[in-house]
Amino acid sequence: MEETVNIPDLLFINICNERYGINRGVYNTIDAWFYNQGIHQITERRHTILSFLEYIKENCLTDNRRCKFGHGGLTVKLEEFYFSCVEERVSKESLVC
Repeated sequence: MEETVNIPDLLFINICNERYGINRGVYNTIDAWFYNQGIHQITERRHTILSFLEYIKENCLTDNRRCKFGHGGLTVKLEEFYFSCVEERVSKESLVC
């Protein structure tokens, strides 16, 4: 995975399309959403994007390999993923403290 997050943009987008059926427009929306959540470092954001795509992979792939989110559905899935990760991280940190 480390090699994947360091490749040029177009190659990374192509991998997202091939593996997850995500087109460039949806990828750009996902990328911008995570950036706006404060994940500014590109490799960290790409790791997060791949984790998100794995998170939704089981539920959204159709026969034509395209994810269908519907109006506002992508944002809902992003929020579900992001806040479940934040809650998980907080739980782990509170156990360590």
